[in-house]
Amino acid sequence: MTVNTICVLITSLSFYAYVASYFISPHMKNEFKRFDLEKLGLLTIILEFLGATGLIVGLKFSPILTISSFGLGLLMLCGFIVRLKLKDSVWISSPAIFYMCLNIYIFLASIR
Repeated sequence: MTVNTICVLITSLSFYAYVASYFISPHMKNEFKRFDLEKLGLLTIILEFLGATGLIVGLKFSPILTISSFGLGLLMLCGFIVRLKLKDSVWISSPAIFYMCLNIYIFLASIR
């Protein structure tokens, strides 16, 4: 298994877990309320689900991997910007930074 495949699996499984937790835990929905983005919560979750699925499918069809990793990277950049606006600590913002960087890595590796 290559490093790229491991990165894709880690990312996609993490996003699937995040999607599931949105529907299981009230904490996730409360976070969107805190961000004043309550109306965008479900859209964000759908985009994360599609992105995670695209990463898995992209292991066989590289154009889908490129699009999905780019989209998830942008989504995490937006999440990081929202956390900066709310003056969240670096520690709280670190998952968004981590997944943004990981998806940028996957994206760059996919266009080589």
